[in-house]
Amino acid sequence: MSKQEQDQSDKQKYEFQKVIEDLKEYEGSGTQLVSIYIPEDRQISSVVSHVTQEHSEASNIKSKQTRTAVQDALTSIKDRLRYYDTYPPDNGMVVFSGAIDTGGGRTDMITKVLESPPQSIESFRYHCDSDFLTEPLEEMLGDKGLFGLIVLDRREANVGWLRGKRVEPVKSASSLVPGKQRKGGQSAQRFARLRLEAIDNFYQEVAEMADSLFVDQRHEMDGILVGGPSPTKDEFLDGDYLHHELGDMVLGKFDVSYTDESGLYDLVDAAQDILDEHEMMQDKSEMEEFFKELHDGDLATYGFGPTRENLMMGAVDRLLISEDLRKDVVTYTCPNGHEEREVLDRREEAPDHDCTRCDESVPADEGEREDLIDHLIDIAEQRGTETIFISTDFEKGEQLQNAFGGVAGILRYGTGV
Repeated sequence: MSKQEQDQSDKQKYEFQKVIEDLKEYEGSGTQLVSIYIPEDRQISSVVSHVTQEHSEASNIKSKQTRTAVQDALTSIKDRLRYYDTYPPDNGMVVFSGAIDTGGGRTDMITKVLESPPQSIESFRYHCDSDFLTEPLEEMLGDKGLFGLIVLDRREANVGWLRGKRVEPVKSASSLVPGKQRKGGQSAQRFARLRLEAIDNFYQEVAEMADSLFVDQRHEMDGILVGGPSPTKDEFLDGDYLHHELGDMVLGKFDVSYTDESGLYDLVDAAQDILDEHEMMQDKSEMEEFFKELHDGDLATYGFGPTRENLMMGAVDRLLISEDLRKDVVTYTCPNGHEEREVLDRREEAPDHDCTRCDESVPADEGEREDLIDHLIDIAEQRGTETIFISTDFEKGEQLQNAFGGVAGILRYGTGV
């Protein structure tokens, strides 16, 4: 994946995460919040028919309030679906609609559509409850990465993918390796030779399966995991059966008892420490470089104000943002044209602002409010700056969030800002 594609992917995941966090805060009175997961191969007309049927069946709901809310939500969904052609966008789409409680006995109807999630939606799902169904989307955003999986013994083998948290079995093979007991009439020497040839042929078959699946994707992959009993997996790897570029991508070999499809899941469980470490490897490297520049160099910046100023100058090579940062920025422009900004918590009300340069006051409702991360990423994209989201699951990542306001940068050149 290119740098530009990775930046776009990270930004898209952040946008999805924001929407999910908002959806999780909404509550409905009764089972009136509707969530629909639509795979990319499901015809829109089929979805409309399903929604129409649900609208008809909703007339049987005893509570008038719930009945009206559900039918209004389904009508809103049908209206949104009219904007789509025969099929949904790539990877499918999710539609959320319902009357949410806004306090004081009042409700507000909302409808949100999320297109092209990070991973494919596997099956159609209609859900009606007092909360929106967000768990499938959260799982897509949970873990990152694309890993190749190989499990084998001398009887069978399976290869597949680990995409985020989802294991995808793809290919399998069974061997013709004879058992350890030779048939009558064969010398022990001849039997051993034939058995070794059969083992070698099977390892070559497994390697061909893996090569055909992984080689074309090697530049998008984060690594390969190999599992099986000893000495099978050791023989396979030590024998250099894999394509040489794939062999260099093996992150580890692990003991697993099964080599059918279930063995792929066992392999992922056994490799969890390696996967967790690999996911944070880049984050740790970036933060180590940041702290090195902070203490011994002049290519580090941190905090919203200084980092933004360096971004505007085009001096930031990599923008580091904490994954847990949830702030807004309000831009005030005073009558004399001075522009200043304040950073607020996501739910905090914006105050009136007194310009620090001329003391002119700007009413709160005249401030332009936006998500802080979106604000910085927009500047970064215009200046050719890479944006990296940093996990808080390790010490230096936690320090970025707590000690540096969740925003920092590694500079292209020193600026003194």
